[in-house]
Amino acid sequence: MAGTAGTPGTPRVLRAMNDRAALDLLLEHGPLSRTRIGKLTGLSKPTASQLLARLEAAGLVRVTGTSEGRPGPNAQLYAVNPAAAYAAGLDVTPHRIRAAVADITGRTVGEYELPTPGRRPAHPVVQQVTDALDGAVKAAGLARSDVHRLVIGTPGAFDPNTGRLRYASHLPGWHSPALLDDLAAALPMPVEYENDVNLVAIAEQRLGAARGHADFVLLWNEEGLGAALVLGGRLHRGWTGGAGEVGFLPVPGTPLVRQVTKANSGGYQELAGSQALPRLARELGVEDVPSGPHAEAATTLVARAADHASGPHRELLQAYATRLATGLASLVSVLDPELVVLSGSALTAGGEVLRALVQAELEELAAARPRLVVGDVHEHPVLRGALESALAATRDEVFDTSR
Repeated sequence: MAGTAGTPGTPRVLRAMNDRAALDLLLEHGPLSRTRIGKLTGLSKPTASQLLARLEAAGLVRVTGTSEGRPGPNAQLYAVNPAAAYAAGLDVTPHRIRAAVADITGRTVGEYELPTPGRRPAHPVVQQVTDALDGAVKAAGLARSDVHRLVIGTPGAFDPNTGRLRYASHLPGWHSPALLDDLAAALPMPVEYENDVNLVAIAEQRLGAARGHADFVLLWNEEGLGAALVLGGRLHRGWTGGAGEVGFLPVPGTPLVRQVTKANSGGYQELAGSQALPRLARELGVEDVPSGPHAEAATTLVARAADHASGPHRELLQAYATRLATGLASLVSVLDPELVVLSGSALTAGGEVLRALVQAELEELAAARPRLVVGDVHEHPVLRGALESALAATRDEVFDTSR
């Protein structure tokens, strides 16, 4: 019947599969000629020509120029049409909402940051979200209706059974049971919600240190301590979305924390979280311990310590590595991952020096021996992960020519 999706193996489905393969190649390699696309896909020249004509008519590809420097006539070069669709991401913290819009190729075309200070929001969360999104959309020269999909990253996770935000009592205004319905009513595009550390793992898996790895743990330390668990290539979120909330993990070396959700902290957070670093530095005799927000102070301390080969700074870095490895030992003993990615400013500031210390400590504390690496996605990794997640779903829909 006309207008219905084809069944597997039909010409319509096979054409759609070839279309998607060509579009993915154009995203990966940039502009390509018809001949090059034919060679990479295994299609004949006439079939490749038909494919490109079809995609150009659908607005998915465009001619961007011609090849030069080769014998014979110059060939037209084709690329994915950036304006075929747009996706957006939001990175939400208690202090600000950072928003960005990317075109279908993944290029960021608009960014905006909305400060949200104070324990009591001056504006409702729905207005904060729409204001942040609209700021990025305006910066991109677009309208809100041009955005195909939005992914919002927050601390904690929205419980799939109740729709309420859990594990993030420090995020004011985000705990209303009607919040998700209110946001859906206010926004014209599909909206997805994801834990912020999970989004960092998505960014590292697609763009950074975890590319090509199907099983890895990402340990994050910035304003809070958390982890993302990727098993068999998929994020493991748990029954209530709380998988990876390792800050609540009881660990040796710190008093047992009870009523952890009320305290919004736990043993591992108290032992190795950013708030523990200034206190530890003072105990070890480090001078000029910076004041201010814990995450910024911890990042500064770790960066300074990595530049010292001895003395109190090196003692601080060694003690920090031991504390980090103490919690990691429990994770790797249960999960046995191939790789552990260290991310977040309070980890990446230590670079290779801190990585090597944690690796050595972990090899003594755990039977499993995963390889530790420092994350490669440095600029706004939560936001980058949100965009990558939104783009993946958008491409699956927009690039599907079988409809």
